[in-house]
Amino acid sequence: MSKIIKLQDGTPQIVADEWTVLRAPEGGELAQGEVDAAARAIVPLAYWQANREALASRAGAGTLAVWLAPDDEPSALADDLASLPLVAVDFPVFRDGRGYSTAFLLRQRLGFTRELRAIGDVLRDQLDFMRRCGFDAFAVRADKSIDDALNGFGEISVRYQGAIDEPRPLFRRERASTVSAA
Repeated sequence: MSKIIKLQDGTPQIVADEWTVLRAPEGGELAQGEVDAAARAIVPLAYWQANREALASRAGAGTLAVWLAPDDEPSALADDLASLPLVAVDFPVFRDGRGYSTAFLLRQRLGFTRELRAIGDVLRDQLDFMRRCGFDAFAVRADKSIDDALNGFGEISVRYQGAIDEPRPLFRRERASTVSAA
């Protein structure tokens, strides 16, 4: 069984991955048999939209989730978020940062509070930034050491920008500490 990094009470831990990410073959469609065979399946948004009625009971039972590609609009899941046990966001290549915005939108605008997982080309260098945007689970690329990736959290000790984990930018935090000390 593969492993992922998951935040548990804010602390990154390596845990067994019980989910199977299903991808359609290049230029093809995902086979229903693949979805049925997976105990816990994460399907593409397009597959979810085309088969929502048939899949809704599995989502409600916590055995089916959806992943978003960089071109997918997070608001397309707005009516379904309450029934999904997790949403995964795909990073097809390291240099494609659209997934950070997707995570932020899911958390801030759409109010998604369940597991938000980064999948695809997920590397150690990205993990702390992903956490700041709202991700709480990380499927590190298969050819990379998950133990090494775990060390990617906390490497950055001072953050200038505001984010999900600390909305105030550094200059506002500094000003607040100066005012409260006076």
